[in-house]
Amino acid sequence: MTTTTDIEFMIGRIATGDRQAFLSLYDATSAKLFGVCLRVLDDRADAEDVLQEVFVKVWRNAGHYTANGLSPMTWLITVARNSAIDRKRARKAPAYDIDTVSGLADGAPGPEMAAIAASEAARIGACLAELEAARAGAVRGAYLDGMSYAELAHRHDVPLNTMRTWLRRSLQKLRECLSR
Repeated sequence: MTTTTDIEFMIGRIATGDRQAFLSLYDATSAKLFGVCLRVLDDRADAEDVLQEVFVKVWRNAGHYTANGLSPMTWLITVARNSAIDRKRARKAPAYDIDTVSGLADGAPGPEMAAIAASEAARIGACLAELEAARAGAVRGAYLDGMSYAELAHRHDVPLNTMRTWLRRSLQKLRECLSR
């Protein structure tokens, strides 16, 4: 089993150009990082491509990693997650030429739909205000900012399972509030 210290040591050696340390880091972390990429992209081929990009970034940026008390896996997972999100965003943004775009209808909601959306947003905001501040912040972080459970647990300084419970119970309370 590879420890946090082992991974930090490997990253340090990679910063000096140690290819064997790079191979060891790949062996120790690639399965986990591939899982992160696959979860974000939901496409095996894209996840494999992004994983390769992640390790290229690790090779190039290992010298920028600093052991600051956080897990080196957090750094690696962040690199993988951000790379996968970048790939997903790039997939969603096809390039259109001006002739194609000029023929498209305006996708913005009309006045009636905008009023309904504003009303719903106000209802959700009122229901969020009924939650304890930390729990409301966790819900916003998870569902509006796209933060992971682990990131939220770290931000609120609670165990991961506690964060899952917070979110599950908060969503139940929101559901009850919105059904009134």
